[in-house]
Amino acid sequence: MLSVIRVHLPSEIPIVGCELTPYVLVRRPDKSAATEDVPESSPLEGYFLRYRWFRVQSDKKVMICSVHPTEQATLQCVFCSKRPALVSKSYHCSPKCFTDAWQHHKTLHERAAAENGNNEEDNNNNNNDLSRANSAASGVLASTLSSLNGPPTPFYPSSIAQKNGGETLVEVGGCKTYTPTADDIGYVLKFECVVAVAESKQSVGHPSTIMTSRVIPAPSPRPRRLIPVNGADVVGGHLDQDGRIQSAGSFTVLSYNILSDTSASSELYSYCPTWALSWPYRRQNLLREIVAYRADVVCLQEVQSDHFHEIFAPELDKHGYQALYKRKTNEVLSGSTSAVDGCATFFRRDRFAHVKKYDVEFNKAAQSLTEAIIPPAQKRSALNRLVKDNIALIVVLEAKFGNHQPTDGKRQLICVANTHVNVQQELKDVKLWQVHTLLKGLEKIAASADIPMLVCGDFNTLPGSAPHSLLVYGKVDPQHPDLLVDPLGILRPQTKLTHQLPLVSAYSSFVRSVMGIGLEQHRRKMDLNTNEPLFTNCTRDFIGTHDYIFYTADTLMVESLLELLDEDGLRKDTALPSPEWSSSHIALLAEFRCMPRTRR
Repeated sequence: MLSVIRVHLPSEIPIVGCELTPYVLVRRPDKSAATEDVPESSPLEGYFLRYRWFRVQSDKKVMICSVHPTEQATLQCVFCSKRPALVSKSYHCSPKCFTDAWQHHKTLHERAAAENGNNEEDNNNNNNDLSRANSAASGVLASTLSSLNGPPTPFYPSSIAQKNGGETLVEVGGCKTYTPTADDIGYVLKFECVVAVAESKQSVGHPSTIMTSRVIPAPSPRPRRLIPVNGADVVGGHLDQDGRIQSAGSFTVLSYNILSDTSASSELYSYCPTWALSWPYRRQNLLREIVAYRADVVCLQEVQSDHFHEIFAPELDKHGYQALYKRKTNEVLSGSTSAVDGCATFFRRDRFAHVKKYDVEFNKAAQSLTEAIIPPAQKRSALNRLVKDNIALIVVLEAKFGNHQPTDGKRQLICVANTHVNVQQELKDVKLWQVHTLLKGLEKIAASADIPMLVCGDFNTLPGSAPHSLLVYGKVDPQHPDLLVDPLGILRPQTKLTHQLPLVSAYSSFVRSVMGIGLEQHRRKMDLNTNEPLFTNCTRDFIGTHDYIFYTADTLMVESLLELLDEDGLRKDTALPSPEWSSSHIALLAEFRCMPRTRR
């Protein structure tokens, strides 16, 4: 007979919008243990598993701290409590929580006051509330929740409600998985699993149950804005199908290392709460972030093969994206093909058409190089150093929009390279060789098609390094210290380390652009010595720039850039990843416009 051995949840803290999938271990009739589901539609020797989810409701709903979502709130900001848009940010778990968060929290007040409009009476009320709320910094804290919130009087349909002592159990789901909703916030969930007879539908024995912690809302970071950098007014702007303002003929490109699940270990990121580091939460948060950017082209790195096919490709397809993928060449981490990560490029079907795809496998290039220049006795050690399974995905697209419609018989093509360069910092020669190999391949495409180029990805190399110098200057100074690391002689002669693509880093536009209103605050997030962001990767042990979007400056111009993040804002959660941002990297996004054709 079928029986349940035990049930448990990967994370005890449920989050709104994040699917809960319990682990259910059963004893099959043949006495073997298994985790496969036994649904009613496919019973096993006359038995199946029945699942139910309940919301455990008491007479009083518990509010959740907006800063520490696993804690119950005890204080509420008076100013925020009167404004529907800020209510969710008004709750705090302690006076210290409110005081520590004050520098960030007061910006909500200032923004709300600025957006209030011209109503004089409202402005006076705002000023009074703002003055009173701002006194929190001096120790005058908001009222307690108990004095602000009377007991709610919810209506529970009798057909799905059960009384259990002083609590009400409201059935909210009848499947194995359940996705908490906003109605569940502040409540505990109960999962029930029981064996049932297929013929009579009667339960057999006692159900196995498990209780969660209280449901918390999904953290919602302030949306990052697109900042104009070209110093000119946008002409001919329009609303696209998603309601986003976009100038005619421009397009946006996103590059983002999403941190694969196999790399997101609790040992490396022990400062990140377990629930926020779990893949079910991170995938939901990452998808929400990526979709919100509404980029025309999306370049993702560290996308596991199974996650691409089961999650990212089908989910982004719903938003109008076509997907292309190249996984790394070997099962480096786990021995499982499905767990190997790679690069995924998506583009909106209404904006672009797919023309051609090139896969770059640095392993194959390493084998060819070894055969050509390495003595036979050193080939094994050379391959051990060079073969690192990194790849690049190059896609040629045809524009369908704006002033890119072909009128002279010539199509407007755009080439987008998406890569993830080797991570090992001591292998400076391998990094430089991989970047040089990619650039020589792109040169061949550019020569044959006279095509604008975009080179995106996680290059695992700092601004000013030899690979970065090669990318932006087209050459490497022979005296560069990185060139001292070349045990195989693969970088010699150093005069070969060149390319002819006029590549420029998109984010350097924050520094190179004419000073505009508000642009100075964004320049403060840039390194003025390298013209690159101060960081794109921020963990507890490292902060620096590894991610870039390069473009050919003779064919493309930068219209706007996604604003960068402040280190201080990230450090409130120690580092990345965090409950708000689900990768150790930040997303980069640039808006481009094609320039008139000039033959290189």
